[in-house]
Amino acid sequence: MYKFFMPTRVYYGKNALIDNVGELKLGSRAFIVTGKNSGRASGALFDVENALGLLKIPYEIYDRISNNPTIEECVEGARVAREFGTDFIIGIGGGSPLDAAKAIAVYTANEPVENSDFEMMDIYNGVYKNRPLPMAAIPTTAGTGSEVTPYSVLTLHSEKSKRTFSSPDTFYKVAFVDGKYLLALPLQTLRNTVVDAISHLIEGYTNKRSNPITDCIALEGLKIIGDNISALLEDKLEEEQAQSLIYASTLAGIVIAQTGTTTVHSMGYPLTYFKNIPHGMANGLILGEYLEETEKVIHEKVENVLSAMKLKSITEFKEMLKALLPHSFTFKAEETDEWAITTSKAKNTLVSPFEVTLEKEREMFKKALL
Repeated sequence: MYKFFMPTRVYYGKNALIDNVGELKLGSRAFIVTGKNSGRASGALFDVENALGLLKIPYEIYDRISNNPTIEECVEGARVAREFGTDFIIGIGGGSPLDAAKAIAVYTANEPVENSDFEMMDIYNGVYKNRPLPMAAIPTTAGTGSEVTPYSVLTLHSEKSKRTFSSPDTFYKVAFVDGKYLLALPLQTLRNTVVDAISHLIEGYTNKRSNPITDCIALEGLKIIGDNISALLEDKLEEEQAQSLIYASTLAGIVIAQTGTTTVHSMGYPLTYFKNIPHGMANGLILGEYLEETEKVIHEKVENVLSAMKLKSITEFKEMLKALLPHSFTFKAEETDEWAITTSKAKNTLVSPFEVTLEKEREMFKKALL
């Protein structure tokens, strides 16, 4: 038995927002959540302001979302949103603003108790007295697929890591997916985010929760990325390739909305927290070793992954990742051994295709990073 739940209306293609502007009207006062640069640089914020002008909807812009947003940022954003009297949220950007917007939607509708643990942690129980405010998403990267998932990944300094919350009510009501916004991204940022999409597709496809529907979607996403990866490697991205890559990212989000992620994500979190490595790159540094371990237990699925991406071997897959993710980060064995203690206990290890133990993760960290 399996289930499939995808409540987000998605409008995909060039000028998806302006051509469907009426679908943005989820309320009478909008609160725009974005990063300091992503919304403006991509042109997405301009399009949203134009759309809200056409709809005659007043709005407030909250552009204080960092690359790895914290619960504190989201609590503060919700305070500003309540003061403005907002009744719907618009998230613009990559995974960080889109994830933060979900938390802000929860906290705006459910004011946290001041100076208590509830303020920091209640969001993780997934049950809220009041439903989160309705949300619209405009992604500007081809990575997280947050526009079609219920997940929000936030930094918890108390745990020195990231942690995910989700609820059926934290799906976006509507998403406008337009590849033109990718053209403003720095090349390495684009590469990092596409690797994140690759990670989602592979983790979803090899996940114990995968099903025939998610398998079909995952292989389609991997094929699309495989067809367009040369544009990233050669720095020759044009709008047609951008449209394809952001579509593949949305497919990847649809997949993990059903399956969740695997140990790749939990192993990537300490790389981001302690080394400030971008999320997609962090996943990519682990992904080759994950695929090698997976090949031992579900050989046919790994063969299907490689075939979809037009690759002949896991070695070639690793070489592709190395070309996409040049870096100068260094790691120490004592660091990775310590990270494995925490990451081997993460919930998503239980749906990984192979048995995840402390020793297994220590071995994977060492092979991938040392």
